[in-house]
Amino acid sequence: MPSPLLSASTLHKTYGSGASAFEALRGLDLDIAAGESVAITGKSGSGKSTLMHLLALLDRPTSGTITLDGTDTSRMSARHLNRTRNTTFGFVFQQFFLNAQASVLDNVTLPLRIAGVPRRERTARGLAALAQLELDDKADNRANDLSGGQKQRVVIARALINRPRVIFADEPTGNLDSATGGVVEDILFGLNRSHGISLVVVTHDDDLAARCDRSVHMRDGVIAVHEGVAA
Repeated sequence: MPSPLLSASTLHKTYGSGASAFEALRGLDLDIAAGESVAITGKSGSGKSTLMHLLALLDRPTSGTITLDGTDTSRMSARHLNRTRNTTFGFVFQQFFLNAQASVLDNVTLPLRIAGVPRRERTARGLAALAQLELDDKADNRANDLSGGQKQRVVIARALINRPRVIFADEPTGNLDSATGGVVEDILFGLNRSHGISLVVVTHDDDLAARCDRSVHMRDGVIAVHEGVAA
């Protein structure tokens, strides 16, 4: 059996100290294979967003290890971590985090600008990403002029710009009506199937979770229920 792309082992995350300490994760183990889709579910405060932030290398665990392609990420320098996040992961959040006054193209190509990619290449790759989401005709529009569904497709285009191996999606349809949310879901799962991109989705939506290959339900900082093909 191939090694997992991402692996969390005996993961602990504690916020605060002393009497006010809160243990958000309590010795959690989870493997994510290349090309699979995994839903992380649970009530608010269960630890699901904390887990996603640690898997995405946006935060460090208090103890335990996270490996990426067999490499212990705790041994990476801050610079290496930043580069890895920018080149390996894409992010789709409930809040769009777009620069409202900047053009759609500039919003999409921001990760490339951070990576120091030349303008001509940024433009070409940005337009190609927008074309995948059928938004290339909106490239020069201000982000603020788009509908909610269009904004979320811009976010997905931005997540794709560095050709990621994993997309992390935190309540990706939470701000959308059901019809528009269904379109966004279809796009994400289409990318998962056609490009082999691993998809990690944090959601309260049972229907969205059911579309994933497997689902892990969290309670009090641990995985309480594990369902699906790899359970």
